[in-house]
Amino acid sequence: MSENFTDQGGAATSNPSAFERWVTSKVMTKTASQPRLEKKRRKIERQRVKSKQPHVVEYFHQLDDAYSYLAVQLLSKLIRAYSVELRIHLVSGPAGDNSPEPELLNKLSIVDCANVAPYYGLNFNQDTKPPSTENIALATAIFTALNTQQRLSGLLQISNAIWCDDYEGLVRLKEKFGVASSEQSLAEVCRGDAHQAALKHYSGAMFYYGGEWYWGVDRFYHLENRLLALGANNNSDAKLVMPRPEINAGKSKGNGSLSLEIYPSLRSPYSSFIFEKAIELVEQTGVKMVLRPVIPMVMRGVSLTRTKGLYIFADASREAHALGIDWAKKTYDPIGTPVIRAFSLFPWARQQGKEVQFLTAFFHAAFFDGVNTNSDKGLQVVVENAGLSWQDAQQVIDNTDWHAELEANRLAMYEFDSWGVPSFRLLDENGKTLLGTWGQDRLWLVAKVIEQHINNT
Repeated sequence: MSENFTDQGGAATSNPSAFERWVTSKVMTKTASQPRLEKKRRKIERQRVKSKQPHVVEYFHQLDDAYSYLAVQLLSKLIRAYSVELRIHLVSGPAGDNSPEPELLNKLSIVDCANVAPYYGLNFNQDTKPPSTENIALATAIFTALNTQQRLSGLLQISNAIWCDDYEGLVRLKEKFGVASSEQSLAEVCRGDAHQAALKHYSGAMFYYGGEWYWGVDRFYHLENRLLALGANNNSDAKLVMPRPEINAGKSKGNGSLSLEIYPSLRSPYSSFIFEKAIELVEQTGVKMVLRPVIPMVMRGVSLTRTKGLYIFADASREAHALGIDWAKKTYDPIGTPVIRAFSLFPWARQQGKEVQFLTAFFHAAFFDGVNTNSDKGLQVVVENAGLSWQDAQQVIDNTDWHAELEANRLAMYEFDSWGVPSFRLLDENGKTLLGTWGQDRLWLVAKVIEQHINNT
């Protein structure tokens, strides 16, 4: 890893001025504000009622996206459970700076969807392969030919065919519904992309309702909770159709033969609130913990658009509060120098047996308490809250000995097709990977695999 961390510039700068850091921190705090979100929701609902509009949910589908294949299976469930008007759009999916590792994403998404589908009661074959270009083109032409009433059931039939590599099935759908021209198909996708961009998003498998975005099966419970709160459910029991599995390994307690590698980043909103939950899981199950922090993506040459950055922070806030974590009331962006200086202290903190406390203290300073870690005073707060000596820390801070370790961690993460944080890898007693997964919303899956392995050995 280069000692000169990449400054991407613009929205993705890893070397902001003091003023830029302050402004970004204010925006982050405002974006994450739950009172602000609730106020916005109330305003939107008043406007909807006043204009006598239905509850409109828009769904953006990407035909070659595995997560979209899971999401499309939710549409009929949504219609049955809630009084909503559903509008379906076809999109091409993320590109450019919104899609930093497309090849890795394609590989990871298929494995990930196969892992989570059974827990949601959805279909996704372990041996699924990405749809061919030819099948995608035919599927797009068939979808474009559908009328509004046919889109709901038609899209599911099309998706089943392409994700099962059923060309004959596509031909039957072509005979049933017809096909549009290539020009019409292109225009259909372009309209979907333009509409999604106007609403400030970039990805497939996305639901949009009342000014907010909900990603696929993993965020569907947020959408459901919002609709339930508005009384939009069609039945009286008010139960979620697709609840998120809880982070729960039961009463399973291992003998220490399993190891859980945790890959956090000090600038990651998701890492900042799930880190302690991951530590709790380690303590509850008796697995060995291996902390493998990595440099933030922006600081290793991956650009970040403003649209994506704002969505991530808003989404992280929703996720944290769903876990009962009072997160981001005050934030102070630690990108760049604060992260570098903190990581220079990480090996020293580990030598003192305080690696967990140190990372926890940094996360709380930056994402809970709004401490400016871009100063000695701010880092002193981190060090002392971790139970360490600031006087001793000053003797080792700003060294570069940690570079090789964090680069090795990044490369290890890429071994299981992950490039983002937080990531987790569960290993057995022989070092065999039982699970490699990315995202704070996969800690429940880690817990499930730990439970299964302990109970089967």
